Amino acid sequence: MARNKTSRRNWMIGTGSSMAAAALRLPAYNLTAMQGRLLLQAAAQAKPGPAADEPDRQRRMKWWHEARFGMFIHWGLYSVIGRHEWVMENEGIPVSEYAPLAKQFKPKPFPAREWAKIARETGMRYMVMTTKHHEGFCHFDTKTTDYCSPKQGPGRDLVREYVDAARAEGLRVGFYYSLMDWHHPDGARCATDEAARKRFVEYIHTHLRELLSNYGKIDILWYDVSWPLDAAGWESERMNKMVFELQPDIIVNNRNKLPGDFSTPEQQITADKEGRAWESCMTLNDSWGYQRADDDWKSPRRVIQNLISCSRDTGNYLLNIGPRGDGSVPEESVRVLTEVGQWLRRNGDSIYGSDPCQPRRSNYASFTRKGNTLYMHVHFWPGDYAVVAGLQVPVKAARFLASGEKINFQQDKYRVSLTGLPAEAPDHPVSTIALECDAEPTQDNIFVRKEKPREGVSSRAGKSTHLQECS
Repeated sequence: MARNKTSRRNWMIGTGSSMAAAALRLPAYNLTAMQGRLLLQAAAQAKPGPAADEPDRQRRMKWWHEARFGMFIHWGLYSVIGRHEWVMENEGIPVSEYAPLAKQFKPKPFPAREWAKIARETGMRYMVMTTKHHEGFCHFDTKTTDYCSPKQGPGRDLVREYVDAARAEGLRVGFYYSLMDWHHPDGARCATDEAARKRFVEYIHTHLRELLSNYGKIDILWYDVSWPLDAAGWESERMNKMVFELQPDIIVNNRNKLPGDFSTPEQQITADKEGRAWESCMTLNDSWGYQRADDDWKSPRRVIQNLISCSRDTGNYLLNIGPRGDGSVPEESVRVLTEVGQWLRRNGDSIYGSDPCQPRRSNYASFTRKGNTLYMHVHFWPGDYAVVAGLQVPVKAARFLASGEKINFQQDKYRVSLTGLPAEAPDHPVSTIALECDAEPTQDNIFVRKEKPREGVSSRAGKSTHLQECS
């Protein structure tokens, strides 16, 4: 998929990490302090904590594995400008010029209610909102700075509104928090100045303590961008220890330079190679924050295909919206998500709580599985019949998932043929067929390639009956 190339964001983060690594080699950095932190980190890793306890992780993540689908919300001062969430850095805007946007940022009352309603109606089971993005502006009430929503244009705690809205719709609550900070004076020099590092790390840890102390039960902590420090510099072991002490049931990602509970492939669908839990985060267009000129929207079918691909390999799909500065959601986002939600109301049984699915070969379909039921998701309707080759178990019954209508089929050891299908797709934008199998469904196309009859080929070397007929 063309979108699976390295994103501008990842390229910039990688470049910044290289610069930070070079900075750490400068004599100005306090090597003694760093060595001490490394020793402390090693000692902490030697003690199994909540995040390292596999049975506890399974307990905490049970709901998350069943949920499969969540809403990401990128919202901040950049939404007022409408030129992408990296506009402050990409256009070289100094803090003195960017910070006044905080007074201009005046969202309408309770926009998070609209987001939460859209999320629920789309079939999403949880939400993750930016509490502080790289620009450094805090959407929550904090004692650390006046650069926060209650003390600036909004005049109120926007995280509180978000939490209340998500809970009102029965959704799980997640906090995104960027460790990188373009506003704080120590946000870059912490890499080479030990006093600055200590101040900045305390600032960050205080934010996390406030977020996880003041809003009740929080389900997900989604760290982002650890530039310019490593795990020792961020004191990430101490950070996570505090997080689990405050929120024993929370799950955390891997972006504070520790493994965390799940991996986070960005703008691509890649199952974790070591079998860890994973979540693919993606934009609906090509921007996370509101970008008024970005009209490269994913179609509803593409969103559903991505959700199916994640569910097939037991991953989650975290799909982003970028509200405008006033909190309203772009109409194209609403249109796409509305259609996705309608499809999930008819076909959600094939997605939520899905099991690992081995079958995946088809020219016009993809697959998910729950127990012994194989779900065939037909993206490009083939007409009055469809075929699955290489299925290694007997099929007992077939039906359209949305309507329950039975489907006729024939099966031999090479293929299952579904017949008597309508000429036009019965569902939109993807039609799903449930195949109830006698055991866990598996597929072997190499068996078909090697063993299927080749009766048209003569045993005489160099000659075939087919060629003779055509000559």
